Amino acid sequence: MPERPQVLEMRHITKRFPGIVANDDVSFDLLEGEVHALLGENGAGKSTLMNILYGLYHADEGEIVIKGTPVRLGSPSASIGAGVGMVHQHFMLIPVMTVAENIVLAEEPTRSGIVFDLREAERRVREISDRFGLAVDPTARIEDITVGQQQRVEILKALYREADILVLDEPTAVLTPQEAQDLFEVIRGLTARGKSVIFITHKLNEVLDIADRITVLRRGKLVETLPAEGATEASLARLMVGREVLLRVEKTSAKPGKPLLQVEGLRVHDDRGLEKVRGISFEVRAGEIVGIAGIDGNGQTEMIDALAGLRSIDSGTVRIDGDDVTRDSVHGHFEGGLGHIPEDRQRRGLVLEYSIAENIALHDYRSEPASRYGWLFPRRLIERARSLIKAFDVRGGSPSTRAGALSGGNQQKVVLAREIERDPKVLIAAQPTRGLDVGAIEFVHRRLIEERDEGRAILLVSLELEEVLSLSDRILVLYEGEIAGEFPPTASEEELGIAMTGAGRGEVAA
Repeated sequence: MPERPQVLEMRHITKRFPGIVANDDVSFDLLEGEVHALLGENGAGKSTLMNILYGLYHADEGEIVIKGTPVRLGSPSASIGAGVGMVHQHFMLIPVMTVAENIVLAEEPTRSGIVFDLREAERRVREISDRFGLAVDPTARIEDITVGQQQRVEILKALYREADILVLDEPTAVLTPQEAQDLFEVIRGLTARGKSVIFITHKLNEVLDIADRITVLRRGKLVETLPAEGATEASLARLMVGREVLLRVEKTSAKPGKPLLQVEGLRVHDDRGLEKVRGISFEVRAGEIVGIAGIDGNGQTEMIDALAGLRSIDSGTVRIDGDDVTRDSVHGHFEGGLGHIPEDRQRRGLVLEYSIAENIALHDYRSEPASRYGWLFPRRLIERARSLIKAFDVRGGSPSTRAGALSGGNQQKVVLAREIERDPKVLIAAQPTRGLDVGAIEFVHRRLIEERDEGRAILLVSLELEEVLSLSDRILVLYEGEIAGEFPPTASEEELGIAMTGAGRGEVAA
């Protein structure tokens, strides 16, 4: 079998920011028709390296060679012109526009060189979609299609601009397991047609499933490039973190106490007026973790919002430690003893333009020691933040660092620090490890178990079945806004998967 040609080489790349070397003499290459995975902890330098390739940053040292020709990629348009396309973790689509309009934006076909030709745009998008096996409706509005379909639109945007090198940044972070498998089929189809893919992820099982080669970065330095064949999750985790990583959660049996969260007959509508939570009842006791499993879109988001006071409740009651908070404000829920790790840390968990210290103080800036008699004491906020940054291993910033400048995993640690430090009675943890690396996941899981053992009632909502099974003491499956069954943590993924499709609704596993 002939050796595949090299389509990309990044040689001895170094990139410095004030106080940190994000990439330290990193070299990386990509072959035609290859999936090359880029692994590393949050803050290891993966995104910086790819942002240099995409023209968002300039390397301080090193060079980039594409198809044998040295190039200077001073902007995203220059990278696109060189055949590089990037699909970001947070999609860059305009919700009110159609699929076709988003894909051809800034490169629209016209009639007579003046008028936008929508029909031609739809024809071109349909042709590219069919050629690469990316089934999307060019006429559909972005706001009306699934997350998995939106990701296909982002890939089609790159293919429309004739990208031969595709950078996929955390492509499965917002996908269901089935959508992730669909994406892998798409990737295999792309590489079979000669496209080359750089695959950035934290999910080691996915790397072993889809990648041909793997490059591992740690704290800005290249650790190793190795073939995927023969690698294991444990060996990759060790390369990423520099030590043995506990991939399975170790915990003692729960010792549940009194009910701290009681939900009875909860009914909630979504923003479109559709009933998404349909009369569910459950409780979470002190010293236990109750996991909510289910395919995304089955009422999890609306349920969490209602329990946190972010969405009005149509009927039913919510009690925290016996106190009815059903009609209370968000502040009332927090004062009643609720902690909330939201599923979207950037929209709901943090004010990205605020510093770490300011974000940690969001709940209690009006009380001592943060303030007194209406006076805020910034030094106290900084001292508190510095202590929590150390305790929760937040990397890449000081108390004055803007939250938006942190990696996703370190942003999550800031949210975790703020919510746990308040010592809540009930902690809602929604997608607590979404987009985190194995080291950060290990840390978050350990903290949740510690909080359980200290007597907190924890409601875990996660799309990761392995996470639900590892952490939960009891598992509830949510299907179409109803509880389809209750299961012990010894249940298999197959049992939960059947319940997640609605089969056996209402049955309780023995």
